[in-house]
Amino acid sequence: MIRAAGAVVWRGDEAAPEVALVHRPRYDDWSLPKGKLQPGEHVVAAALREVAEETGLDVVLGRALPPVHYMRDGRLKRVDYWTARVADDPSRDGPSRDAASHAPDEVDEVAWFPVEEARRRVTYRWDADLLGTLTAAPLVTTPLIFVRHALAGSRQEWRGDDDLRPLDRRGRAQARTLADVLRAYRPGVLVTSPSLRCVQTVEPYADLTGREPRREAALSESGFDPAEADRVVRDLAASGEAAVVCSHGKVLPHLLALAYGRPPADANLAKGGLAVFNRVPNRAGGRVVTVERYLT
Repeated sequence: MIRAAGAVVWRGDEAAPEVALVHRPRYDDWSLPKGKLQPGEHVVAAALREVAEETGLDVVLGRALPPVHYMRDGRLKRVDYWTARVADDPSRDGPSRDAASHAPDEVDEVAWFPVEEARRRVTYRWDADLLGTLTAAPLVTTPLIFVRHALAGSRQEWRGDDDLRPLDRRGRAQARTLADVLRAYRPGVLVTSPSLRCVQTVEPYADLTGREPRREAALSESGFDPAEADRVVRDLAASGEAAVVCSHGKVLPHLLALAYGRPPADANLAKGGLAVFNRVPNRAGGRVVTVERYLT
């Protein structure tokens, strides 16, 4: 299968957004910004990269949209899409056109259209169908992201305080991948168990952004405090800020149940895995619109 990723980039009023289409001279078509994954690239990171390359726009990913499948040169192609909000959202009247600044050989025009006009303009039926799903759920959401620490070797073979057990080679690679994924959501708040393997899991993203992780003992295995952990999660949800919580396999089921508002059908995350809760923020913590799970 050919894997690709992209986004429906929008700006303006959530009730009447404009979306970005790209014109590709090679095919003389109008389509949504997308492109193939590079070897070893995470699909979320690929979506962010492709949007930047084809449009020159600085975006933040929102909720996932239904993936698109079609045949290309006799092979099945899957394209994963997300909503994406322009980080710097200039207000303009009517469709505007800008030269793509990163991939002029692939894209010679970027244009903004209201959704229904964009559906008429796109060349491919699957793009039109995808645009039809855009406003089926809120566009303005805030992610609350739960991460299970990356691989840290064998607990049984570690000699010493388990809170000091570090990531192994594969775990460090997972942490670097996680940093690429988190860049797409731009969380400004990092909260972690003080256990070394959790701190090291979020360190690459912290180093990338210059943000200091906040250590909460109640999120650790050794110091787990359900009431205090509940307070931490509720405060993050009510803040309206994009945030990351990194903890342990034995603690996360409790945290995920709190975020879901009920015990989830599957509360387990693989090591290095993450669950992205896209929420409509309000003072009560907000409504969960979608929950997406990814591996690193």
